[in-house]
Amino acid sequence: MNAIAQQDLVKTILADFPVTLEDMTYRPFGSGLINSTYLVKCGDQQFILQKINQDVFRRPEDIAENLRLINTHLQQHHPDYFFVHPLANRRQQTMFWNEEMGYYRLTPYVQGSQSIDVVGNAGEAFEAAVQFGRFTARLADFDPQRLKVTLPDFHNLRLRYDQFKSTLLHGDATRIAEATDAIDFIRSQAAIVDEYEHICNHPTLYPVRVMHHDTKISNVLLDKNKKGICVIDLDTVMPGYFFSDVGDMLRTYLSPVSEEEKDFTKIAIRIPIFAAIVKGYFQEMKEELTTAEKAHFVFAGKIMIYMQAIRFLTDHFNNDVYYGARYPYHNYVRGCNQIELLKKLNEAEPALQHILEQQIDAIQ
Repeated sequence: MNAIAQQDLVKTILADFPVTLEDMTYRPFGSGLINSTYLVKCGDQQFILQKINQDVFRRPEDIAENLRLINTHLQQHHPDYFFVHPLANRRQQTMFWNEEMGYYRLTPYVQGSQSIDVVGNAGEAFEAAVQFGRFTARLADFDPQRLKVTLPDFHNLRLRYDQFKSTLLHGDATRIAEATDAIDFIRSQAAIVDEYEHICNHPTLYPVRVMHHDTKISNVLLDKNKKGICVIDLDTVMPGYFFSDVGDMLRTYLSPVSEEEKDFTKIAIRIPIFAAIVKGYFQEMKEELTTAEKAHFVFAGKIMIYMQAIRFLTDHFNNDVYYGARYPYHNYVRGCNQIELLKKLNEAEPALQHILEQQIDAIQ
């Protein structure tokens, strides 16, 4: 689509909302990979315009309904909580839809906010953990089963492991033969799947909660002093277990490098970052988390790292049909990256458990 056609499209969408089109400008915004996001300026007002990726989110209307329910609950029971809710259009709907153009939503831009892509220090990790913990804690009195599941089986480790085993039988034979060490390691850690199922089958010990499900640092807005403002990108908010948010923070914050890093010597577990995550999350969730959830804090990281390693390797053996690949063997590299991270987490576990126990003692 050329620039003029794109501008006309943006104007068509904005015309459906109660905003002025005076001096309208827009530009791509943020680092998200799923939805297309733009920063729109209309006079002295600024908005975030997002196109919902229907290849990923098959029912965007479910997202809109979830956000409506959450916003209503927070306004009624926790009006002090800062929640960025999409604007209603002239028909009192929070999504614009056109058969040719798809689904779009418009939200206010949070003035003075910023986001980062990599956790640089313990302070940033603490602020993010506080925000994700606060979000779930404020919704502790909301029935999570009222929410639609926007991504079915998103963090279903049993399903992911079964898919992995299946692709070993039906996937690319050459790629499978070249990955013996990685496959052997995944198989050696299968007890993680058993413990995952134990968690899912004991709702008294591990209750279903309203979870964000995508707790990377870029989904937290920070102010100019790097203090947390709120969480964003709420498309994945749905019923889930504590390990989804806790584990994804550990997976994406602990190492100084991301899952894209090819030099595995750079992968490490930053102990101060772990301590900051525990402290920040416990600050908000100490009254909500069960004893079992607190004790399984480190294990939450194992679940999410292991799951992501499996997903990357599975896609590699299936010739990159899900994630795609920017270079040959891209998903194999990413899978091995996560295997190395899991190995480092296993090695650091005694030290992490000691810190965890100290934090548990401190809040009792």
